[in-house]
Amino acid sequence: MIQPYTNKKVVVIGAGWAGLSATHHLAKQGYDVTLLEAGSYPGGLVAGWKTGGGKSVEAGIHGFWYPYKNIFALINELNINPFTTWTRSSQYSPAGLEVESPIFQDLPRLPTPLGTFIYTQFKRLPLIDRISALPLLYALIDFDNSDAAWRRYDSVTARELFKQFGVSARLYRESFEPMLLVGLFAPGEQCSAAATLGMLYYFILAHQPDFDVVWCRGTVGEQIFHPWVEKIAKAGAKVLANKRVTDLITDGNQVKGVVCNEEIFAADAVVFSVGISGIKKIVSHSASLQSREEFRNLNNLGAIDVLATRLWFDRKINIPRASNACFGFDQTTGWTFFDLNALHDEYKNEPGTVVEVDFYHANQFIPLNDEEIIPIVQKYLATCIPEFAIAKVIDSSVIRLPQAVTHFSPGSYKYMLPARTSFDNVFMSGDWITSRHGSWSQEKAYVTGLEAANLVVSYLGQGVNANILPVERDEAHIQAARTINNSVREISQLIVPNFWLP
Repeated sequence: MIQPYTNKKVVVIGAGWAGLSATHHLAKQGYDVTLLEAGSYPGGLVAGWKTGGGKSVEAGIHGFWYPYKNIFALINELNINPFTTWTRSSQYSPAGLEVESPIFQDLPRLPTPLGTFIYTQFKRLPLIDRISALPLLYALIDFDNSDAAWRRYDSVTARELFKQFGVSARLYRESFEPMLLVGLFAPGEQCSAAATLGMLYYFILAHQPDFDVVWCRGTVGEQIFHPWVEKIAKAGAKVLANKRVTDLITDGNQVKGVVCNEEIFAADAVVFSVGISGIKKIVSHSASLQSREEFRNLNNLGAIDVLATRLWFDRKINIPRASNACFGFDQTTGWTFFDLNALHDEYKNEPGTVVEVDFYHANQFIPLNDEEIIPIVQKYLATCIPEFAIAKVIDSSVIRLPQAVTHFSPGSYKYMLPARTSFDNVFMSGDWITSRHGSWSQEKAYVTGLEAANLVVSYLGQGVNANILPVERDEAHIQAARTINNSVREISQLIVPNFWLP
């Protein structure tokens, strides 16, 4: 254990990617760090756990994409090997197989977005529909992840954006909306155009290999979080589960303590690392946070229901690709299924087939009981791969996760918090925090945890900043196009008064 060289106390709230990230770095700098997790184990919804029968389950499968440089650097630091090899993916509709993706990094690299356009193997979508996406490239150039770009596009829905730029109805229905349903977890009319452009650019269009993905060879909790928490503890931090924050103790513009029911944890700095639902719950109990407009306004933000199911079948079923996304089965719900025999070490030698099936924007499924859900899941699987129709489900797990993931709804950006708050010593992190880094999802949560830790180091004045790897630079032609576009925009704003709605 590293003995703290400072008596400065930092309390981190929430033990997901962001909270563990902040805690790890601050502990390495010698701070007296206490990490508080409301649940019974570190990792939150990402971690996974064992059933009573000893089988691993988790709240949905989480991929690790090619641009996740900072998480991959953490994996190297922990000296662990949790990931599969790069994995090809497929997409299904009720009509059958729609799309197969290659391993993009294995193919000759073309200027973005040509590689994505040429190498992706569409089975049914006509070329004319794919070509209709070309005008949308202007929006991807115009959206540069700046605050101004977010404000310009955030009040528009994704559906309105695609319509404005002439995307064909079929391309929207069979390509873009399925991406939204499993990427932003909601249909296009409920997604912010700004979030849509950010997600599409980061995962798919910025560079040819960006869509390449690996998966954990077990639950994220077992493969990554357990060894990470052990290393954090050795660095001197205290990781405490079942600690639900109910209030803050303030003195002027500073927070001096964090309240968990009857317990008080003294703090010289505080880092919040919880999701939308978690922070809203804390604010609802905290008079000190309710006194601040920025925290009251969090009630304008929303979250989305997730349903995670895991099915054990009595026989081996040939699943061509280990990871698969599906659309068209329900109007407002996207779903994914994964061959765990291929992905998880635990199930490689299983005599039958083990499949994870996750539903996003699953509000219509959450009220159903398990006996109603399992036949629906099996029917959907059989539509994609007919062999599932004759297999028998011998075991299952159904996990309901109401309000589990961030909803990037139109107009939500102005209510999302930056890393700095109106309190001198309270900092924010998580995948819903505004950040100029440019990353998304788990990588963004991890990076914002490091960014919050760096703000603590700067505020308390001891230690060194974490090294945060930037996203890969835009390719030269994209940089040139953005420079020209910004110049034209600046000139037009000088000529035309800022009179019209953006």
